[in-house]
Amino acid sequence: MDQPSISGKAVIITGGLLATNNAKTAHGLLSSSNRFDIIGVIDEKHSGQDAGEIVRGEKAGVPVLRNIADLIGQVEKPDFAIIGMATKGGILPEDLYPSIVDILSQGIHVVNGLHEPLAEIQEFQEAAKESGAGIHDIRKAKKIKNLHFWTGKIQEVGSTRIAVLGTDCALGKRTTSKMLEQALVKKGVSAEMIYTGQTGWMQGGRFGFLFDATPNDFVCGELEYAMLRCWEELQPEVMIMEGQSGLRNPSGPCGSEFIISGAADGVVLQHSPVRSKFKGMEHYSADMPDILDEVALIEKLGSPVVGLTINTETMDEKAVDVYRRKLEIRTQIPVVFPFYESLDRIVEAVQQITRK
Repeated sequence: MDQPSISGKAVIITGGLLATNNAKTAHGLLSSSNRFDIIGVIDEKHSGQDAGEIVRGEKAGVPVLRNIADLIGQVEKPDFAIIGMATKGGILPEDLYPSIVDILSQGIHVVNGLHEPLAEIQEFQEAAKESGAGIHDIRKAKKIKNLHFWTGKIQEVGSTRIAVLGTDCALGKRTTSKMLEQALVKKGVSAEMIYTGQTGWMQGGRFGFLFDATPNDFVCGELEYAMLRCWEELQPEVMIMEGQSGLRNPSGPCGSEFIISGAADGVVLQHSPVRSKFKGMEHYSADMPDILDEVALIEKLGSPVVGLTINTETMDEKAVDVYRRKLEIRTQIPVVFPFYESLDRIVEAVQQITRK
């Protein structure tokens, strides 16, 4: 999505969900964004706190407030308000309607990453028209004429191509992708993340597409096109493809596109040891695969797994250490906990591919 004019000071709306995984868009923006300067979060449940303490356990200097009036009165008026949480069915809860109307009435533009287009809701249309505010539904599909089929030109991309995949959704694949990009750059390796979700775009990603807003026939072509553009403009040594969902997640299996159509030279696989069922499908018969089984499947699809990154969720420090030792013995693959330690071992594995 090419909308460079959408940038400036922003507030994030999380509807009481700031402390949950449902607010992962907010979490990503609080971590980093080249597109928006985050000056506050609107979340009645957590008002009066610092957003960083809620999300990461350390202050970020970003206040959480009850409403837009408090933000304007205590901080300043933002340019944009971002819908920063995911909801069931991708629909904005009706109890947030008055807040959105209030925001639009103040002339503040709304950036929406939910599946439901807010620009089609009459109350919001009227408020935006009266104040001149814009409603940017970034998850809308491109026009067919602007979409791309896969061509095979991926072979022209000279970068080492790494896919960050997961055994499930909501594991932190985008965060790990961004952290790997930053770790490579820190080591003097030029790298660029290819975003595939709305948060990556909101963080200021230059190359990518919105995977779940793209008709299936064009997913592989849009991935290839983003990588071709990145190669033509920057020629980075490494491209990192942000994965979505999981290869065997029955609600939306995904991953083979990055390995096969993105011609991944290697895969970093993210996993949660404490999950036995796929997120949100605890009562469904499918079980989470053993991580070795998933590694074998990825390698059957054509890419080696060069690193295993672990979301520790509810694990304590001792359990984490034991798990790492056992898993490295079983796999002979570097195991890293990206939210708590350096990704240098993964960087070294990626650099070994680069030198081939």
